Amino acid sequence: MFKHNLLIIYRNLKRFKSTFFINLLGLSTGMACALLIYLWVNDELSMDKFHQKDKQLYQVYMHHEENGQIRSAPPVPALLADVLKQEVPEVITAVEDTETNDFGDGFSLSIGEEKVKARGKFSGAEYFQLFSFPFLKGDGKTALSDKSNIVLTESIAKRIFGTTDVIGKTLEWQILKFKGQAQISAVLEDLPDNSTESFEFVLPFSVFIDDLMGKERNHWGNYIALTYVELAKGTDIDELNEKIAPTIKNKVEKTNVEPFFKKYSSKYLHGKFENGKEAGGRITYVRLFSIIAFFVLAIACINFMNLSTARASRRLKEIGVKKTMGASRKQLIFQHLGESITITLLSLGVAYLIVLLLLPQFNQITGKYLTINMGVNLFIATVCITLFTGIVAGSYPALYLSGFKPVSILKGKLTTSTGELWTRKGLVVFQFVISIILLVAVWVVYSQIEYVQNKNLGYERQHVIKFPIEGTVADRLEAFINRLKGVPGVINASATTHSIVKSGASTTGVTWEGKYTDSNILFEQARAYYGLIETLGIEMKEGRSFSEKYGAEEDKIIFNEAAIEVMGLEDPIGKKVTMWGNEKEIIGVVKDFHFSSLHEAVSPMLFHFDKSFMLNIFAKVQSNNVESSLAGIQALYKEFNPGFTLNYEFLDANYQAQYQAEQRVSLLSRYFAGIAIIISCLGLFGLAAFTAERRQKEIGIRKILGAGGLQIIQLLSADFTKMVVIAIVIAIPISFWTTKSWLQGFAYSIEPEWYYFAGAGLAALVIAWLTISFQTIKSIRINPADTLKDE
Repeated sequence: MFKHNLLIIYRNLKRFKSTFFINLLGLSTGMACALLIYLWVNDELSMDKFHQKDKQLYQVYMHHEENGQIRSAPPVPALLADVLKQEVPEVITAVEDTETNDFGDGFSLSIGEEKVKARGKFSGAEYFQLFSFPFLKGDGKTALSDKSNIVLTESIAKRIFGTTDVIGKTLEWQILKFKGQAQISAVLEDLPDNSTESFEFVLPFSVFIDDLMGKERNHWGNYIALTYVELAKGTDIDELNEKIAPTIKNKVEKTNVEPFFKKYSSKYLHGKFENGKEAGGRITYVRLFSIIAFFVLAIACINFMNLSTARASRRLKEIGVKKTMGASRKQLIFQHLGESITITLLSLGVAYLIVLLLLPQFNQITGKYLTINMGVNLFIATVCITLFTGIVAGSYPALYLSGFKPVSILKGKLTTSTGELWTRKGLVVFQFVISIILLVAVWVVYSQIEYVQNKNLGYERQHVIKFPIEGTVADRLEAFINRLKGVPGVINASATTHSIVKSGASTTGVTWEGKYTDSNILFEQARAYYGLIETLGIEMKEGRSFSEKYGAEEDKIIFNEAAIEVMGLEDPIGKKVTMWGNEKEIIGVVKDFHFSSLHEAVSPMLFHFDKSFMLNIFAKVQSNNVESSLAGIQALYKEFNPGFTLNYEFLDANYQAQYQAEQRVSLLSRYFAGIAIIISCLGLFGLAAFTAERRQKEIGIRKILGAGGLQIIQLLSADFTKMVVIAIVIAIPISFWTTKSWLQGFAYSIEPEWYYFAGAGLAALVIAWLTISFQTIKSIRINPADTLKDE
């Protein structure tokens, strides 16, 4: 029987070639999309989950209450880790850490005169006992136990020494004007792709506190560290968060900050907060593309259902004869399901070929290194996708065809039921609803990205380069910047600790006369050199910026408008504030500018003059002289820093990199929307061909009676046009709600315009007309005499 069914399947595939190829193309394309999205989603869900202590590994965040709103962020005082270890029994281990991106490419490692740029950070002694990064050499328990230790990754060890057998060897590290000798205590394997950490070496955190920051700056008002903890098994995280909330309030009088624990491996996908509550993050895109995969696959299945039921009349005699010979409905259902699963298996093979061909380009778009490794998870996913597609695609045709009465079939009295027609039309409407929603989403996402990239941020980012301060430049900063200003094509130059495009260091250590006694405001803080405001084109609202004309400016400070508003100061120029115990005079207020992502509203910020600790130099260059200006800057840099390589970035590129996820979503959405429409049109093409075929005699008679080509086109396309119009009516409110919800993730966003929805609906209608017109024109061109001949 199995062999017989296979033979029937083969004969039917040969007999209905056009239907078979439409189904094969639609199903294989839909399954390829689903497989690509599965690979991407699986990789996203696996981020940071490889650590052995994942279930107990948490990061400390802080709630900052400001103006009735709660802002949540991970930087905390470096003092907090020891307090948690000593005072919270549920905390087994607490480790201080710094963000790798805080130092960017400012680190260099060297043996002798050769300098190698590397990404590094500072971490507590128990860091490698919390995080499961595999070691090639050395012991994670003691790797950072001594202040003179350094841990390298495999790649950086080979770049510097040409080998990983480097335990006990010494090298020199340098960041800014700070440098020291370190002995290699361990070598790590290169960090896995599904790790959010991206360092190449690690130094002890004690070096950061003692040598870079200075112990006097390590206080409760300075948020300079990240803190990770291992919690005891079985800990109720909600109860523990309530317990630790007053920890800092018990140490500092009149503060409005509360620490809480957040699962470390969840921050990648659930990193966004709104008013103290988790509000999504990258998980939004995981859900979005999972839904897209489901709907693209569903559209392909609908094509199969519609074409199979539409062409049922061609197989009625086969079904009637089988039922007359004793075939049960169950046997017929299994036969048709077997047929659909067979086509699905063939489509799966084609889908894997498509995936293999497109995977390099898909990796380039997503920025990942996805591969097809047929492990248990991928095998299960493939089986599930295949069975789901085969059963869903074949279920309705199988139930529909097997339900006919043999007497009616063999007498030729079978007519198409109203329910069948409505089901088929409803499925076509569903296809186009999804296609229109995707079209609107593509348009809105693209427009938002354009808005983000072109919005006036309150500072000039065009033709501004940024590079790290290192080597002798850190010791001779004033001389270097003065010489830099003299390079032909350089308009202005300055320095700061801040990256300008994203949040950096912050502090609550600011007090002023009239401050509410029960509140601590979290200020974004940037150390600034002379001319920073002018170099970046930040507009002064009142007062002045830091300038050499006024001599030493260490006792001066500048706030943004948001800070002055939160502080409740009127006529702030000349007023005094206290920062970290030092009195400072307000000399200026800058207009609010976006120093972080447009996902966030502008928050309070301050600039204070401190040339002893700078991270980045910014230089504004002429737009018509960029290449020669860069050559001049590189020559000057080499003069000051022999052996160093100038690694510069354009500020505009830094800014756009923040929206890489949105840009990738925009691009992928365009591809998937296009695929959904193509698959929908394949089904429409097949139905239009079938309709034209069934009405061929009617068309011949109408032509003989004088009907023109346009009238016949209108006749054949009327039903399909109605279906697409109904889809437009259903899709517009759904797409409006969907895009509006997505835009709420931005503090500054576009408003969805009416023409986004009208344009998407019109595009779907035009595409449907073009698809149908091909078949109708083909039918019109047939000679009526040929169609009216007796069979």
